[in-house]
Amino acid sequence: QVQLVESGGGLVQAGASLRLSCAASGPTFSSYVMGWFRQAPGKEREFVAAINWTGGRKDYADSVKGRFTISRDNAKNTVYLQMNSLKPEDTAVYYCAAGRMVTDYVARSKYNYWGLGTQVTVSS
Repeated sequence: QVQLVESGGGLVQAGASLRLSCAASGPTFSSYVMGWFRQAPGKEREFVAAINWTGGRKDYADSVKGRFTISRDNAKNTVYLQMNSLKPEDTAVYYCAAGRMVTDYVARSKYNYWGLGTQVTVSS
C-alpha cells in the first residue's frame, strides 16, 4: 500500500515558477513509476509527466515540454514537478500517482495509487 501526499501548489502570476512535491509512504517507493496528472474544472484528468524508478525515463505531455521537469529522490520517497513559465492554462488540481507495472505512462488506469491533489492557479 502506498499513500501519496502532494504539496507546493498555490496562486501565482503568469511566467512564475512553482515546485510541486509528492511524498510517498511505503518501503517500495523506488520500484514504482511516478506520474503527475492534472484536472481543470469541467475537463478530464490529463497526463502531465512521469518518471520511471531509476529516473532514466521521463515522459511529458506536449503542452508542458520544455517548461516542466519531473524528478525523484528515492532516498526521500519524494517525486517533484518543477514548473516554470507557468501559463493560465496550467491552472488545475495536480495529482500525484504511483504505478507498479506501468508501461504506457499516459494511461490513468495503469496507476494504482493517487494523492488527493494540490491546487495550482495561474493568473494572467
